[in-house]
Amino acid sequence: IQHPRSQLNRFDLVITPRHDFYPLTPQAQEQVPQFLHRWITPREPPDRHVFLSTAEDRFVVNFLHQILTLGALHQIDSATLRSTAAAWHDEFAPLPKPLLVVNIGWPTSHCRYGADLAKQLTAYLLNILSSCGTVRISFSSRTPEKVSKIIVKEFADNPKVYIWDGQEPNPHMGHLAWADAFVVTADSVSLISEACSTGKPVYVMGPERCKWKLSDFHKSLRERGVVRPFTGSEDIAESWSYPPLNDTAEAASQVREALAERGWR
Repeated sequence: IQHPRSQLNRFDLVITPRHDFYPLTPQAQEQVPQFLHRWITPREPPDRHVFLSTAEDRFVVNFLHQILTLGALHQIDSATLRSTAAAWHDEFAPLPKPLLVVNIGWPTSHCRYGADLAKQLTAYLLNILSSCGTVRISFSSRTPEKVSKIIVKEFADNPKVYIWDGQEPNPHMGHLAWADAFVVTADSVSLISEACSTGKPVYVMGPERCKWKLSDFHKSLRERGVVRPFTGSEDIAESWSYPPLNDTAEAASQVREALAERGWR
């Protein structure tokens, strides 16, 4: 799962997201000096034993057995969300609606930010707070303190806002099941992919700060209509929807087909 950064013919099966092949696109080739091309992986497009992510992918359309998953594989599906909703019912059912969940990750080499993004996010949340019944904020264990401190200082005493303190149980699954909308920082493919599996509004904070294949990932999501940029002018009470991303199930179906071709049951 994900490109192995090795010769693909060494493997019988590879499941990888579409944006792992971003270095092969004309845009990426223009961004990298010619003398560095030999060091950038992958160096060749996928062949018939590689399942990709995004049915609209244009530069691999001539290859066989392709499923293009937009994002990361994970265990979130409709059945999981239903069982999780029941498990977290007592905590989330009484909360005033709409419930906005804010997931904050950490800066990466392809998506850099710091206190500047925290201040911008804080201002945007204050702008839309009146349209929310409840806001629940979660930080990653790797969220920089300079980011979390700014947000905690602003919202720690706000009765509408709950900030998870990092202690177990982790409410992440409950958030996915009960949220009416999400705001997610642009750095995390996994958090965004999971939120997009719900079919609920997903607003991304800071995609303009991303580059390379992460920028391509966000572009694909916007073109599919599953995310929108977070601008601070949203009315969270106004919902919108899309067919939930179901990459894991689609990839699993292709794996079963590949095994069947070899006579496996």
